Amino acid sequence: MSDLLTHAEYQAIAAEIDFPRTAFIDGKYKAGKGPKLTTVNPATGKPLCEIAACNAKDVDFAVKKAREAFDQGHWSKLHPSERKDVLIRLCKLITRNRRELAVMESLDSGKPIRDCELIDIPETIHTIKWHAEAADKIYDQTAPAGDDAIAMIVREPVGVVAAVLPWNFPLLMLAWKIGPALAAGNSVIVKPAEQTSLTALRVAELAAEAGVPRGVLQVLPGDGPSVGQPLGMHRDVDMVSFTGSTETGRRFLRYAADSNLKKVVLECGGKNPAIVLDDAEDLDLVAEHVVNAAFWNMGENCSANSRLIVHKAVKADLMKRIVARVRDWKTGDPLDPANHLGALIDKDHCKKVAGYLKTKAKPLIGGTIKGAYVTPTIFEVDAKHKLAREEIFGPVLSVLTVASLDEAVALANDTEYGLTASIFTANGKRAIRTARAIRAGTVTINCYGEGDISTPFGGYKQSGFGGRDNGIHAHDQYTEMKTIWIDLSDPASGDNVG
Repeated sequence: MSDLLTHAEYQAIAAEIDFPRTAFIDGKYKAGKGPKLTTVNPATGKPLCEIAACNAKDVDFAVKKAREAFDQGHWSKLHPSERKDVLIRLCKLITRNRRELAVMESLDSGKPIRDCELIDIPETIHTIKWHAEAADKIYDQTAPAGDDAIAMIVREPVGVVAAVLPWNFPLLMLAWKIGPALAAGNSVIVKPAEQTSLTALRVAELAAEAGVPRGVLQVLPGDGPSVGQPLGMHRDVDMVSFTGSTETGRRFLRYAADSNLKKVVLECGGKNPAIVLDDAEDLDLVAEHVVNAAFWNMGENCSANSRLIVHKAVKADLMKRIVARVRDWKTGDPLDPANHLGALIDKDHCKKVAGYLKTKAKPLIGGTIKGAYVTPTIFEVDAKHKLAREEIFGPVLSVLTVASLDEAVALANDTEYGLTASIFTANGKRAIRTARAIRAGTVTINCYGEGDISTPFGGYKQSGFGGRDNGIHAHDQYTEMKTIWIDLSDPASGDNVG
């Protein structure tokens, strides 16, 4: 991926973008029957465009077209290597249009352009390509059925999949869903977050250009009641894959229970700990990881390490380094590549985050709110404080002090969530034992991260349900497993020899 452009160059690209203004249904742009949806630039508060959003009638039509496409088999029964070729063509088209997509993503979500260019776009391409390459390399199985039978265990695509996306990583979460779902042969209907519909619509257009058949990838912009709920309740949708809040995730479980018991996979919230023990090495590096974990993407990240659990022996030295490093993270215009942090997604979310800053606790640094911008903020609190217990989804880090490893693990697990965690220690055995003791889906040692595309991502407790994103494991959730039993016995001869 090429180097970053200048602020002026990104502004020039922004001025030339022709934003999508309708849904993408049955292979083409089509105006939805719902009310107009105004897409706002979070950084300026000004409208980018109006989208003819969808409603329940559009959902019915899109599901009908998705089912027709699935049953016709132009995609679902295509040889996996041919699906692979189409998805790789899509990756090439995304690469060719990467600047436009990066700027569109930044304008639509408030994300800093440096992240869109250096992280989101490359990872989107890599994710789709990885799953495309896996499509013709996942083998089915046979079971040890004895000499008189053959038992085959085969994977088949689920059918019509609804992918419901969050607003914090619009492109990347789109790729996490459509990569394995399309590679497996499903028809996919995407409901982007109403705040961030633009890049999903553009990718659907590129997918059609790459050769994805009509009805196989559709994008329905709109709000939850108009599009999300009808998809969740639809009896001809076979599966919902959702990333977002735990509260909304619960609704999709209810929708499934009240309709056709469709498969539901949820990736929800987190209140993730970073544990720094008394033997942690290179506190400068630890500080770098802690700051990145807490404030990357403005803290609008379900895997953000928003709780720092630090041993009292190293706390003072570490906090000096963290505060110094936070000062290097500039907040401002998302299209300026010098800024590490952009704008929060909208006024309602700004108000929510601002509410958490109105506390008797005095921040060690930050706490400034100016329009849609919130500076990185650090509080020292006790374990019962709401800052240490509730998912803020903003650039706010809570610091908790402990005197032992056992106390640190107990604090780490004292949450309704269990998505990610990080441990910093120089003792290998201690690191592994601590990782095993923490109830979270991903635990990193001496670093912050989510693994990579080859490792499954999802959570324990109220952070996840029903499956995992990423890795070969993601393909499991988009396929049904079928047993085919073949009787080889010869009833005429009474033996098992052919």
